[in-house]
Amino acid sequence: MLTATSAPSSGVRGCEPAMTAPATRIRNATTTAASGSRQRRCIASGRRFDPAQLVRFVLSPDGAVLADVGGRLPGRGMWLEARREAVELALSKQSFARAAKRQVQVEPDLADRVEGLLAGRCLEGLGLARRAGQAVTGFERVRVALQTSEVAILLAAADAAADGRRKLTALARAMIGGCPEVALFSRSELSLALGRENVVHAALLPGGLADRLALDVDRLAGFRLWDGRMCNDFGTQSGAQ
Repeated sequence: MLTATSAPSSGVRGCEPAMTAPATRIRNATTTAASGSRQRRCIASGRRFDPAQLVRFVLSPDGAVLADVGGRLPGRGMWLEARREAVELALSKQSFARAAKRQVQVEPDLADRVEGLLAGRCLEGLGLARRAGQAVTGFERVRVALQTSEVAILLAAADAAADGRRKLTALARAMIGGCPEVALFSRSELSLALGRENVVHAALLPGGLADRLALDVDRLAGFRLWDGRMCNDFGTQSGAQ
C-alpha cells in the first residue's frame, strides 16, 4: 500500500500527492518494530501480512463482527488487509462466517465504520502528541520546526493551498532530506484534534506517537475516500489525472 513518490500535483483539490521519497525511512523503521508479531492471514484474500498492515476483527458475544483497530478486544482475531476493497470482498465471500465457523452478523457499512474508527484513532494520536509537546501547528511554526529540529511527519488539511504545501515540502527536503506528508484530514478534524482554530499545517516531532500515527495513517489511507475515489499513500488520490 505504501510507495515513495515525488510526483507532481494531481490537480484534484484535497488529494495532491502527499509523500516524498524519504518517507520510507520512517515506515521501514516502524514496520520493522511492529514485525515482532508473526504474520497473519487475510481472511478475504488468503495472503499473509504483517499485523501493522491489517485490521483485526472479533465477534461480540451475540455474534456481531466488531472492528478492533487498537488490537485490544478479547476474542479470537480475524484479520483483513487494511483496504476498503478487502472488507467488501470479505462481505461478498462471507469470509467472517467461514473464519468463525458460525453464523455472524455483519453490518453492510462495515468499511465505513472501520474508516471512522481508524480516523478517530489517528486524531486521538494527534491530540496525545499535542499534549506531550510533540506537535506544532501553523505554517510559520512548522517552518521553524523544519529549520531547527528533526520533523517526523508533516500534516496538511485536505483542502490546504497547494502553494503552502509545496513550500513546506521543499523546505523539508532541503533541511532534513524530506519526510512523510499526511493530507487525509479536514481542517475541522485537525483543529479539533490539535486544540486550535483553523489548523491547515502541522508537524509531529520524532517519537513513539509519530511512529504510531505513521502506521495508523497508512491503514486509514486504504479506506478514506475523496470525491468518491480512493485515497492512498497518506492522501494521494488513486486514479487522479
